[in-house]
Amino acid sequence: MKLMFTPHLFHLLLLCATQTLGVRIQSDSVVGSEGVIQTELEGTVSLLCLSDGDSETEPDEDLVWLRNGAMVRLMEENKKNGSRVCVTPVIQEDNGATFTCHLSSNASNSDSVTLNVTYHPPLMGSEDLIVEEDSVLVLQCDILANPPVSSVVWTVNGSTVDLLAGGFTFTNDGVTSQLIANSVEKSLHEASYWCLANSPVYGEYKKGFQVTVTDKVMKFPLMPIIAGVVVVCLTAILAVASRWRKITKCCK
Repeated sequence: MKLMFTPHLFHLLLLCATQTLGVRIQSDSVVGSEGVIQTELEGTVSLLCLSDGDSETEPDEDLVWLRNGAMVRLMEENKKNGSRVCVTPVIQEDNGATFTCHLSSNASNSDSVTLNVTYHPPLMGSEDLIVEEDSVLVLQCDILANPPVSSVVWTVNGSTVDLLAGGFTFTNDGVTSQLIANSVEKSLHEASYWCLANSPVYGEYKKGFQVTVTDKVMKFPLMPIIAGVVVVCLTAILAVASRWRKITKCCK
């Protein structure tokens, strides 16, 4: 079976292809094949929305920007062909954000890009902790990163923590990592600890903890003690008052 194209049919197909052209988004950053823009924290992403085939659309046709489905407020002069949106500085909350541009008269005539924001785990410096014996020790480090960290290691005095010997439990939910001792002992837990997180992109980041263990302080319930003192004082005052009345009667 052969398909025959006449000049009129070819012109009609070309006209339909021209009319289906819509808006497109350009960026100073590289846009991947799936409309993903790679960027980093504190960076800047500039987006430009253009309307293809302007001869097929109204010259004054407004363009609309959406961020995750919510409308972006634009200046009037920034609503026409060549509308720009600038994301600066890029923050963690921009990771996964989708920016869509479409014609105000036809929302289906649109184009979208999604930001992939890479960042390292926010680990740095050290922290001093003072805990009492027999109390609970919780060491926590934030390991949220994009891409996710590949490993988290806890060390004590330069050696990998022995969970069984130290009476520790270890947790890692991809956002925070915790090292927990339910009953602190000075000889066992007073030490220098490090949380080491390895990023496949940014390498190793770490945070230190210097733990000092103090003797357990006996704690007394304050309110019952105050109530007891008040009762004793009132009893003493009433006894003195009663005794004074008897002495007064004897002197009359």
